[in-house]
Amino acid sequence: MTGGDDVRRIDPTERAHLLDASGYTPPIHRFAPSPTLASVVRRYWMPVWSLPDGHVTVQRVLQYPVCLIVVSHEYARLVGPSSGLSTTELGGSGWALGTMLQPAAGIALAGGPVEGLTDRAVPLGDDNLVSRIRAAAGEAPDDPERQRAAVAAMEESLKRLLPVDEEGLLVNAIVEYVEGDPEVQRVRQVCEKFAITERTLQRLTARRIGLPPKWLIQRRRLHEAAERLRDAPRPDLARVAADLGYADQAHFGRDFRAVTGLTPGEFAAEPRA
Repeated sequence: MTGGDDVRRIDPTERAHLLDASGYTPPIHRFAPSPTLASVVRRYWMPVWSLPDGHVTVQRVLQYPVCLIVVSHEYARLVGPSSGLSTTELGGSGWALGTMLQPAAGIALAGGPVEGLTDRAVPLGDDNLVSRIRAAAGEAPDDPERQRAAVAAMEESLKRLLPVDEEGLLVNAIVEYVEGDPEVQRVRQVCEKFAITERTLQRLTARRIGLPPKWLIQRRRLHEAAERLRDAPRPDLARVAADLGYADQAHFGRDFRAVTGLTPGEFAAEPRA
């Protein structure tokens, strides 16, 4: 059994994954999309786990502003963007193939504006695709060739979303700009960059992302904050807040706790794998 020639294993730094409270994460295998699907897919990931009897881990993710497709040995879901912290409970042995879509792709899979799918997950509804992915993974989901074959099955299905329309390309570019430039601190900067009004931007992000443009900026800040808090043994919280563009440390702390349930200090003190 072989996977697609364009399926390439990657190991990116994952800001969004916060691990569980003990610092544990299962092995996660990540793959880049084929070049032809770059406007539709950001990447694929495949955790494979086997935990002792009675042991459960709750994995925490600060999700990106996109929809996800998740097919596991037990379920298959289309997951909408999450305004808060996403959590997944793992126990026993299992695997899942996740597809992180580009912002442009959500509206087609949701069957309408993505705001109707925000903070929700629905059954995937493509039994043929689910069967092909599960057959590819088989009884050895930790086999690299079987992982590649599972990703290739997903890739074949997603080709139907091509070509991406102009509005989809625009929303991809907007999200890439906000996530990639830490100097973007205000919604008006996005409007100026893309020569659109704030009202137009609000409508666009509600329809294609399911969340307001201000949320995009806040989420990028929290991703960067989590990375810095995780990497520094004794982070200077006031400096982190200032570097991220917060007016003061208290404002930063309120934002971080509202989304993660932890203060920045509590999160920094958690063990790391």
